Amino acid sequence: MAKIATALDQFGQKSWKKFRGLSLALLANQASVDNNLQNAKNVISALLPGQLKILFGPQHGFRGEDQDNMIETEDYLDPELNIPAFSLYGNKADRLSDILSNIDLLIIDLQDVGTRVYTFITTMLYCLKEAAKAGKRVLVLDRPNPLGGEIVEGNLLHPEFYSLVGPFALPMRHGMTIGELAYLFKDVFKIDCDTTVVPLEGWGRQMLWKDTGLRWIMPSPNMPFLETALVYPGQVIWEGTNISEGRGTCRPFEIFGAPFINPLIIKKRLTSKDIEGCCLQEYYFRPTFNKWEEKLCGGFMIHVLNPKNYRPYRTSLALLKIIIETYRDEFAWRKPPYEYDFKRLPIDLILGNSSIRASLEKGKDIDELLGDCSKELEDFLESRKPYLIYNA
Repeated sequence: MAKIATALDQFGQKSWKKFRGLSLALLANQASVDNNLQNAKNVISALLPGQLKILFGPQHGFRGEDQDNMIETEDYLDPELNIPAFSLYGNKADRLSDILSNIDLLIIDLQDVGTRVYTFITTMLYCLKEAAKAGKRVLVLDRPNPLGGEIVEGNLLHPEFYSLVGPFALPMRHGMTIGELAYLFKDVFKIDCDTTVVPLEGWGRQMLWKDTGLRWIMPSPNMPFLETALVYPGQVIWEGTNISEGRGTCRPFEIFGAPFINPLIIKKRLTSKDIEGCCLQEYYFRPTFNKWEEKLCGGFMIHVLNPKNYRPYRTSLALLKIIIETYRDEFAWRKPPYEYDFKRLPIDLILGNSSIRASLEKGKDIDELLGDCSKELEDFLESRKPYLIYNA
């Protein structure tokens, strides 16, 4: 299988010459590599010696070393290039316009995972806003959406729930690349910033990650495999509950459960539609950290059998509904804080609509619940068209 060419590959082959003489900053992390697995930092600094002045890292740090949410990475001096590396996670992006004062161009090269709550797209939005304030140019090096660009899923985020895990009215699974989102954000937020997206070469909207020929480099500590990304648009909802999402295991988000769950009871209540495209294996585990640390948990491991038919958001909502109904005394919603929001319920930030939570508590049928969102999803598909870079 031939590999597609990422924007970083194209930068290294031809685009770099346009940027001779400019002072550069780079927002990237350990997954920002070319087809030879060379990090963007090294590609840029080799081609344009001395021009890269600052490194920025998203959540988990430029090197991807820090776990979970609300764990901030310390600033440091990069030992190879002897330049500062700053974290932009949390509230730190507000300082960006000052840091950029001596920079001509900010380059953004981040691997998104196609799910609204992944904080990298919010960090990019902050960067666009702050670069506009500082009067600086931005170059976005695009990367594939590992879930493809055709299928979208879930309700749209309501504006009253904008947060670090949802900066705009996107569905949970948005089907856009980070470059396409840059164009959307620039327009809808009216950001006056000179922004250029370097597109992918050879990528089509129907392509999942396995079709790209690229090696999966984990973009964050709990996104170790492509399979993690496939289940994440649904499995991330457990972060808003007292159910372990599998942090502290070797397969976070694929594995989930709690000490009070009997997987055999839950499985009997699932319909074939609830688990279309996947298989739920009964699973027992002891998380080594995070929720239920060292406690024996009952639950499942999700195996995605057919990514084209699997609907992670629907599957996880169906599981959540059944768990709420089966374990009303043991189940609980997680309390704030969550991703620097100290007031609103984490589940409402994740789902992007408090009525979803209320409907689940009342036992509303999942298809009816998602059917209520179908019109807004259709509207989103129409509204995103001007920003799409790639065809099928």
